[in-house]
Amino acid sequence: MPSSAIPTNQQPQTPNFARKPATSPAQRVLSAQRAAEISREGRMYGMAERTGGSPIVIVGGGVAGGNAAATLREEGFAGPVVIIGQEPGVPFGRPPLSKTYLRSEEDLAGWYVRPADWYAKHDVDLRRGPGAAALDPAAHTVILGSGEELRYHKVLIATGGRNRRLKIPGASLPGVHYLRTLADCDAIKREAAPNRRAVVVGMGFIGCEVAASLTQLGVRVTAVFPGRAPLERVLGGEIGALIGAIHRANGVELLAGDQVAAFAGAERLEAVVTAAGQRIACDFAVVGAGIDPDVPAVRGSSIAQDNGILADELCRTSAADVYVAGDVANHLHPLFGRIRVEHFNNAEKQGAAAARSMLGSAAPYDYIHSFWSDQYEHKIEYVGHAATWDEFVVRGSLDEGKLVGFYLRDGFVTAAVGLDRGGDPELDHDGEMAASARLVASRARPAGGLLTDEHADLWSLALGA
Repeated sequence: MPSSAIPTNQQPQTPNFARKPATSPAQRVLSAQRAAEISREGRMYGMAERTGGSPIVIVGGGVAGGNAAATLREEGFAGPVVIIGQEPGVPFGRPPLSKTYLRSEEDLAGWYVRPADWYAKHDVDLRRGPGAAALDPAAHTVILGSGEELRYHKVLIATGGRNRRLKIPGASLPGVHYLRTLADCDAIKREAAPNRRAVVVGMGFIGCEVAASLTQLGVRVTAVFPGRAPLERVLGGEIGALIGAIHRANGVELLAGDQVAAFAGAERLEAVVTAAGQRIACDFAVVGAGIDPDVPAVRGSSIAQDNGILADELCRTSAADVYVAGDVANHLHPLFGRIRVEHFNNAEKQGAAAARSMLGSAAPYDYIHSFWSDQYEHKIEYVGHAATWDEFVVRGSLDEGKLVGFYLRDGFVTAAVGLDRGGDPELDHDGEMAASARLVASRARPAGGLLTDEHADLWSLALGA
C-alpha cells in the first residue's frame, strides 16, 4: 500500500522509521514549536485528575490511532487512554500488505507503531472487538458495539477508510478479493501461486502494487481499469504512460479504458466480464476501486462532514472535544486548503499532531505531504499536493524513465514526483525530492526553464523563493 503519504514515531530499528523519518521542513518547525512550549509550560496534562477521571478515547486502531496514543504518553499525559479498534493485533502500518508482506518477504513486526507489549507497559487500554457503534458528542460518550457506553474527556476519530465494493453480478463469489486488512492480504496470499491467473480491477496505487507483487510471485495478471494509463488521475498522463510501460514490460496485460461489468462462475470465480464484452478467464481477482472515509455514526448533535469529517488546522471537528486524523479526516491545511489524504505518512503524522492538539498545542498541522510507491525495482516518490495543475515540467528524461517532474499551477510549484530519481524527500536530506518539498513549502515560482535546467540547483531555487 502506498505510504502516506501516503505517510515518524517508530522505534529506530523498524524499516518504516529508516525510510520515512519525521524530518520534513514543516515537521522540524513543529518540533521546534513543541520544544518551546514544553520549555515554557512543562509537560501538558501531566496529571490524570485534569481529565476528571474520563479517558482520552481513540476510535480506530490503525497507524493514526496508534501514533496518537504514543504521542500522548511521550508528551507526558498520564491520564487514562483507550484505543478502540476492530482488527486483531496492535496498530501497524499497511504499506507491506500490497508489497513485501504479500510477497512473504517480511513480517509485520517492523511496521508496528509500538511493540506489542508497549501498550500494557504504558497503561494504554487497547480494546479489540466489535469497535465503536456510535459517538454522542453532547453526552461525551462512545457507544461500543457491545452496547457499553464509554464516557470520554476528549475523543479522536481515526477510523480510516473502507473499501469501495463493486455492486455488480457475481461480486460475492469466492475468489473476489479486496485488500485493506491483514486477513484480506492473507486470503490473497493463499491464492497467489505461479501460473495462476488473476485479474486486478483498478490501477491506482493499490492496484499497481498488487499487480506488481502478484507478477513477481509468478501469477499471470490482467489489469482492467478506466482511463488511458495507470495512475493517470494522480500523476498525470506522462508518468502514467511510464508506469504502464513498466507493467507491460513485466508481463501484465493492461486493458485500459474498460471496466468490469460482472464476475462469472458457478461456485467460485471463473472469469471476469468487462463492459466492452471481453471475458477474461481467471482463478481469482483483486479489486482496488479506492476507499471511502469510514465515518462512525453520530447521535444527538452532528459533526460536520463533506468527503470525510471536516477538521480545522488543529485537527478539531465542529463538535467540542472531538478530533479527527488519518484517512477519515478532511483537513484544512494551511498551505493546500481543504484536503483528505489517504497515505501512510499522513496518518502517521496527523495522528501525532491531533494528540498534541488535544493536549493544548496551538501549532497547526502543516506537514508537506509525501508518499512513496514501490513497483518491481522501481520507486515513485511524491511531495506536495496537486489535485489539478496547468503545467507539468520534467527534469531528467521521460524516455529513460528517470526524472523529477513538477506540477505547477499559475507558475507555483504545488507538487513534485520522482521516478527512480531524486531520493526519499524525508531521508535523503540533500536530494532533489527534499529540495522539491522546500519548493512546495515556500510556494516557489521559479522563472521559466529553471526547473528543467540540470545546471540550476534546486536548493538554490528553493532557498531563493
